[in-house]
Amino acid sequence: MDILINIVLFGLVAWFLFTRFAPVKGMKQITTTDLRGVLKSTSSQLIDVRTQSEFKANHIKRFKNIPLDEVEARLHELSKDREVIVICQSGMRSNKASKLLIKHGFTKVTNVKGGMSAW
Repeated sequence: MDILINIVLFGLVAWFLFTRFAPVKGMKQITTTDLRGVLKSTSSQLIDVRTQSEFKANHIKRFKNIPLDEVEARLHELSKDREVIVICQSGMRSNKASKLLIKHGFTKVTNVKGGMSAW
């Protein structure tokens, strides 16, 4: 019986980790090195999901600040027809924002791995 409980617990933990960290269908991942090249030639929508104070302290030109907790309320500011490139400090909040965008029907979403820390 203990073995069965351990197997079930292991399965639940594995499922939880997979759903949290597995790539999401429809979301592209790029590095900050890739971002430098993309910025030169993109007409994509660029959003920074860090807080306003983080954004004011340091940000990349052309990125618009839409804090993570405001993304859902401000979806109307973004076009579903154009790619959305999302950045934050480390890549975690931008990953959450990217998943939220996909959930709301955005099909061209790119997360910047490593975020501003890697920039």
